[in-house]
Amino acid sequence: MKRHVDVVVIGGGQAGLAAGYHLRRRGLEFVVLDAQATPGGAWQHMWDSLRLFSPAAYSSLPGRVMPGQPGETYPDARHVVDYLTDYEKRYELPVVRPVRVEAVHRDGGHLRVETDAGVWCARAVISATGAWWRPFIPAVPGRTEFAGVQLHTVGYRRLADLAGQKVVVVGGGNSGAQIAADLVHATDVVWATRRSPRFLADAIDGRALFDHATARRRALDEGRTDTGGVASLGDIVAVPAVREARDAGLLKAQPMFHRLTATGIEWDDGTHAEADTIIWCTGFRPALSHLAPLGLRGSRGRISTTGTRALGEPRLHLLGYGDWTGPASATLIGVGRPAREAAAAIAELLRLA
Repeated sequence: MKRHVDVVVIGGGQAGLAAGYHLRRRGLEFVVLDAQATPGGAWQHMWDSLRLFSPAAYSSLPGRVMPGQPGETYPDARHVVDYLTDYEKRYELPVVRPVRVEAVHRDGGHLRVETDAGVWCARAVISATGAWWRPFIPAVPGRTEFAGVQLHTVGYRRLADLAGQKVVVVGGGNSGAQIAADLVHATDVVWATRRSPRFLADAIDGRALFDHATARRRALDEGRTDTGGVASLGDIVAVPAVREARDAGLLKAQPMFHRLTATGIEWDDGTHAEADTIIWCTGFRPALSHLAPLGLRGSRGRISTTGTRALGEPRLHLLGYGDWTGPASATLIGVGRPAREAAAAIAELLRLA
């Protein structure tokens, strides 16, 4: 049986909920399809020690300020899950779960959303599946030879699981720095990065990063000089645990190794380090396989967009995948504005249809 709605939102994490908030304010009939069994999106799968880059009040979705977490300046992932769960209930968003979207097809004047729970026909679709479900590991020589355990960021949970081991953490971004800082007190850690880590000034957190990303987008839209965006400031936010490990001399990066061996890693000069576990904090790619039937092309695994709207399919909007779908749109504080713009564009499209 087909179910008909104005809009199908694919993904019930922070971007999908922000979209739902603005679609409701526009008076549109919509459904949010979420593959997870419980609320919270990817946040319910994060490692235990993870901390947000910003205080709670600066990590909020539209309409509802995130309350502070007692005793914490920077909330943990569990607090975010609780906030998203409350947000979903507070606004009575029509989330259906667990529903896995398999494909989106054109179907006359509609988009047909095929799932493991049936078919929805929509006049527009917002894809908000993020990237957590598509981890990226680079093709480093010897990866299949290594006899130990290899994890991606998505597989790391807590220090206790690796206590006493020799661990290699790969990646010079925030995940690599936070996980390496988590491990330095109870494991023998090698932190390998392709270039020297670039820590942001200690006073800079997610508030300043969002402002900088927004200013850059405004400058580009107005034809002014590119400020370089957040990347011009650095790569790593010095949250307290990272700052403490760095200042204690425990968080020191090594150059990226050349290859893996059966027992560890090896650099170009033949230097070897043994390892029990390697954690690849090497990023993600957007999870867009469900949109493949639409035949939309872009670069670097993306779909070309203008704002959030897909080029080549005006009924499709992409939300929360990164700056290419709105400044800081992959963050809690940043997704609200592009969600509002996507809802407005869809409302106008449906009014004209």
